[in-house]
Amino acid sequence: MRTIEDLDVSGKRVFVRADLNVPLDGDRITDDGRIRAALPTIAKLRERGARVIVAAHLGRPKGAPDPKYTLRPVAARLGELLGTEVAFATDTSGESAAAVSAALADGEVALLENLRFEAGETSKDDAERGAFADRLARLADLYIGDGFGAVHRKHASVYDLPQRLPHAVGGLVLAEVEVLRRLTVDPERPYAVVLGGAKVSDKLDVIDNLLNTADRLIIGGGMVYTFLKARGYEVGSSLLESDQVETVQGYLQRAQDKGVEIVLPVDVVAAEAFSADAPHGPVDADAIPADRMGLDIGPKSVELFAAKLADARTIFWNGPMGVFEMEPYSHGTRGLAEALIGSGAFTVVGGGDSAAAVRALGFDEKAFGHISTGGGASLEYLEGKSLPGIEALDD
Repeated sequence: MRTIEDLDVSGKRVFVRADLNVPLDGDRITDDGRIRAALPTIAKLRERGARVIVAAHLGRPKGAPDPKYTLRPVAARLGELLGTEVAFATDTSGESAAAVSAALADGEVALLENLRFEAGETSKDDAERGAFADRLARLADLYIGDGFGAVHRKHASVYDLPQRLPHAVGGLVLAEVEVLRRLTVDPERPYAVVLGGAKVSDKLDVIDNLLNTADRLIIGGGMVYTFLKARGYEVGSSLLESDQVETVQGYLQRAQDKGVEIVLPVDVVAAEAFSADAPHGPVDADAIPADRMGLDIGPKSVELFAAKLADARTIFWNGPMGVFEMEPYSHGTRGLAEALIGSGAFTVVGGGDSAAAVRALGFDEKAFGHISTGGGASLEYLEGKSLPGIEALDD
């Protein structure tokens, strides 16, 4: 893949597809990690005299403008972090975008409005998607793909646009791909994978592939209750995908046949209701009361998971261990993060809620080997799937 260094960007309008899909509370950004991750590529282009046009999506608007998904707050925060004004186009490829693009001077930056305000961005129809990519192409001379969190999507700005402009990969995407290759091509062993999050159905494909590459799978989060049910345990009112129990039983058997260790919690924090104020406490994983729900792994499980990570040389973590947003159920995720830091292994935090948890719980991001900006993209890579946004840049 060509990099920024392979392109002459001075005086050129450079379209940067970034991932600025940040969480908002009204118009307040609650976690600016993805904006900060985009800064090095944008700063490098500015230093080399490019006229930088940044584009991204936010949330899931239905192909039409929706004020609650505007990128205007992101433009303001991006400007603060860059230390310069960021012009904001009130559309994606119309009059405002054209005017803002044309007005840029060398080293200046603009941000387009939410790409998903246009139906053509996410359309499954090649012609509709291509027509939108044609309009975007008129705004720029060059294309830089740097939105790793979107490279698993066959979207106009990710897949079709780089086919219409001279293009290169941005530093963020390049770093992400290098890390993921380190996880998939002869990883240093023992290789442990920690999976959490809500639904086991979201992780079936990655579990299937990891049974061929990992030495140890450690399971927590809401998805673990389907695993516990597959072991024949009572899970009370915990999150359960009953239609996946048989599938999980098959994975447990495959893991045993392949010699891959699957580690499940030995205790959980069970509460009477999904609330920080509900009566709660640790119970053994095989003795969850019928009227309680598991909302975190318990203290004995934290110790077990830490012990299972202590000898690992490579660790990939995707998904919190519990409802970390509520303080009583944050201790499992905190303990796991501390175990990763203390392991001495090459540690990768696989984006999404895991990365948000690291920041929300106050950990120094530099204490981990790598924090990914794309949970879904990371998982699909580990599943062995081809990523359209990488395909489009890989020539």
